Amino acid sequence: MQASTPGKFVPYISASQSLPELTAIAIIFGIILAIVFGAANAYLGLKVGMTVSASIPAAVISMAILRGLFRRKSILENNIVQTMTTAGEAVAAGAIFTIPALFLWDLKPSQALTIFIAITGGIMGTLMMIPLRRLLIVNEHETLPYPEGTACAEVLKSGETGGNNARMIFSGFIVGGLFKGLGDGFKLFKTSVEAKVAGLKNAMIGMDVMPAMLGVGYIIGPRIAGQMIAGGLLASLVFVPLISFFGAGNTATIFPAKDVIGHLGAGEIYANYIRYIGAGAVATGGLITLIKTLPMLFTSLRDTLTGLKRKGAGVQTLERTDQDISGKWLVFGILAVILVIAFSPMTHIGIVGAISIAVFGFLFVAVASRIVGIVGSSSLPVSGMTIATLIIVTVIYKALGMTGTQGMATALITAAIVCMALAIAGDISQDLKTGYLVGATPWKQQVAMMIGVVASGLTIGFVLVLFDQAYKLGSDALPAPKAVLMKMIVEGLMAGNLPWDLIFIGAALAITIEFLGLNSLTVAVGFYLPLATSVPIMIGGAIRWLVEKMAKDDKTRQMREETGTLFASGLIAGEALVSVIVALLIVPGIVNPDAPTKVESMLLPFALFMGLAALLWWVSVKFANKKQEG
Repeated sequence: MQASTPGKFVPYISASQSLPELTAIAIIFGIILAIVFGAANAYLGLKVGMTVSASIPAAVISMAILRGLFRRKSILENNIVQTMTTAGEAVAAGAIFTIPALFLWDLKPSQALTIFIAITGGIMGTLMMIPLRRLLIVNEHETLPYPEGTACAEVLKSGETGGNNARMIFSGFIVGGLFKGLGDGFKLFKTSVEAKVAGLKNAMIGMDVMPAMLGVGYIIGPRIAGQMIAGGLLASLVFVPLISFFGAGNTATIFPAKDVIGHLGAGEIYANYIRYIGAGAVATGGLITLIKTLPMLFTSLRDTLTGLKRKGAGVQTLERTDQDISGKWLVFGILAVILVIAFSPMTHIGIVGAISIAVFGFLFVAVASRIVGIVGSSSLPVSGMTIATLIIVTVIYKALGMTGTQGMATALITAAIVCMALAIAGDISQDLKTGYLVGATPWKQQVAMMIGVVASGLTIGFVLVLFDQAYKLGSDALPAPKAVLMKMIVEGLMAGNLPWDLIFIGAALAITIEFLGLNSLTVAVGFYLPLATSVPIMIGGAIRWLVEKMAKDDKTRQMREETGTLFASGLIAGEALVSVIVALLIVPGIVNPDAPTKVESMLLPFALFMGLAALLWWVSVKFANKKQEG
């Protein structure tokens, strides 16, 4: 790294140096990874309602291929690849939180509509964040750490170890993909196990024995995983038996169920009652998360506007590392996107909706860009901000006489574009921090981000259609929890036919959980999802705790955490991408998802999953020790 002079930060590659950066090979490779990681994160988000960062895996894979196969040594090329890859991840996050609700209404959005939402929202989020770069990334370099961006920069700078790290990812990829293929593709064994709990009517405990859930648990750690399973246990072992007990002697049906509770099984009680309580809890948890950030929101907006007025975001300097896209192009691009949204015939958003998108887009992009600088992308309240937008625009459209299915769809599309914009803004903020540390050229990164948005935006619709045809969005296979929640909110506000008593019980539950000192949104998501999803996540979190607990010092602990995270990322990517392949085989009828498994025993999948858990522990400890000794 270059020596730094007092008062001036000098990046890893100084402004006076010029290395290959936005090259054809970087763009092609970045597009491929953006599409691949976009599909993988779409599957994960539809499964558990959350996505994982793709920046570090993308940086490692990029170094392994560009350096290993093509013998290219430019760290700036690798940075372009990871920037474009994370665009795919962010587009997937923005899409799966909202667009599947249109499938649930049987509206079957066209590819053109999905592409429109992804690209307009993604481009707007990118363009609106660019004027904030100097203020947030440069001027507040010492006060805003941008944890994922800083970590990715360290990975890029230690590129000589990329081969070992890449082996971890590819090993996990092979294991995760093989496990998924044998289970759901060849139907050799069951992919879920369950058992009744004696003494508790309708109480069930079980788990999905899939590698992606194990990997997610390892990455998010024991605390978040523990809070998720707490919500799942509360739903399955407390609320379901409680409803079954009090409803056992009732001869009348209780809305929204169409049969007496005594005749309902665990799954039917979940579908008719728990899901609505969980929806109220998740919505309230999201809003609580947003409310908790309000002081930061107002401070961020004030500081951002003050900084822009004082510094003049459009001023260009001659230094390569401080050149953004021209201010004229930014203004033209933002206005063009807003006008396209306002007058597009395929959305019916209109001028009111476009103005709402512009206002909420600017507000939440500014907030998201600063919040991720403090707490990281994983703590960005995307769902809370989207819910707030959705509630307001739904009320506006209803007041304007836009009701029914058309009104609901228009409100959802409006919120979806804002959701896409803020997801992209949070992501590009981390990428620009990485670029600032390694010495990237900002305008080249910004162009790369938009290329990644367009590439993944053009394909995410096909991924959603494929998953809907193969697994059915909203089913047990892909519950799409956040999109189902958005659907419920819009329907309730437009038609007023929701079981509001259950919704309010969920809201009270979230408030109670918050007073217990827990993250109400995390617990609520665990409550809303089937317990079978939270159990393998908890096992992954427990392995992370065990691996770190057994470390003799901080250096060993950090090495084990990084090694396990790379292998876990491979497990997630492997299962997710094989799921896409299986879906491609299901649609033409080559694979029958309802075919019986060859081994009906639940002991085999349980044993295989525990073996996979042991492998994750062994890799985290064994290979971390090897890397440390080396």
